[in-house]
Amino acid sequence: MEWIKRRKTRTVWVGNVPIGSSYPIVVQSMTNTFTEDVEATVAQIKELERVGCEVVRVAVPSVRAAESLPEIKRRINVPLIADVHFDYKLALLSIENGADCVRINPGNIGETWKVKEIVKLASERGISIRIGVNSGSIPKEVLNKYGAPIPEALVETALNYAKTFEDWGFTNIKFSLKGSDVKTTVISNKLFASKTDYPLHIGITEAGTFISGAVKSAVGIGILLYEGIGDTLRVSLSTHPKEEVKIAYKILRALELRKRGVEVISCPTCGRCLVDVETLAEEVERRLEHIEKPLKVAVMGCAVNGPGEAKFADVGIAGAGDYFILFVRGKVIDKLSQEEALERLIEEVERIAGEVREKGFLRGDKTSH
Repeated sequence: MEWIKRRKTRTVWVGNVPIGSSYPIVVQSMTNTFTEDVEATVAQIKELERVGCEVVRVAVPSVRAAESLPEIKRRINVPLIADVHFDYKLALLSIENGADCVRINPGNIGETWKVKEIVKLASERGISIRIGVNSGSIPKEVLNKYGAPIPEALVETALNYAKTFEDWGFTNIKFSLKGSDVKTTVISNKLFASKTDYPLHIGITEAGTFISGAVKSAVGIGILLYEGIGDTLRVSLSTHPKEEVKIAYKILRALELRKRGVEVISCPTCGRCLVDVETLAEEVERRLEHIEKPLKVAVMGCAVNGPGEAKFADVGIAGAGDYFILFVRGKVIDKLSQEEALERLIEEVERIAGEVREKGFLRGDKTSH
């Protein structure tokens, strides 16, 4: 039986990355550096690339930021989206300076002719536009009609923008409809998805700090993905953006939509647990961040249930008092001291993955789809 059937959409390109239902769901993030600080911005984008970010967005609040885009783009390997608010001239400058896509909210750009200038130049340069509609940026006339930023208000706003852009002959668009709560976001996207075939970028805006934001994002994004909705996604957190990318892949992997990197399976601990599973599992996860091949790695707290509960893991260790047992696909292959266990586990995973640590950077094939 088919697990998830994705909603059919048209295809939109962001640089060399296709967005739409005919292609894998794309993981995106956004830098939190000052864009005009080219060194810091490039360094952070490189970090994002190493954990699998496929499209990156940067804030463009000034002319200096827009003028930094060519040098940033020259030094990175993923498409670059310029995030512009209020000043249409910054959007134009960003496009002229090589942005692969611009993210705008037409409602805060101002007069219609300014938005049309952005669309005209994007059309001439052959780049896409992401139209963002958030619960805090609905036009006054729509907000007055509904009295609150309810899902119907977000959807009407997005559909109005789509009609305007289509009247100008521009359909190279993807949309995002986001609220800071799960309910508004889910209902808005489901309603919009039922009315158009434009690709959707999904996420919960202003989701929060690491744990609460991750939970809220996993619930909201997970519901939409299960419904087949979503072509790109960002997990928005108040933390380093590389954590957004890691969590995005964990959400996709949980729904069997993307497989990338190591999935650490660890027991919740109990009275039989003879080792510090929490610390060990976190260390294993950190040490194996460089692996791109999709593998399951188990860290178990006792020998009673270790291999049994994790028998479908590719590699695992289970604590058994003063020693660990090392198992591969459910079969015990060695007995190790506590000092040996971690390193042997890492070595065995790298052997299976066919990869070797090299200064903590990724090597090997492209991200698995």
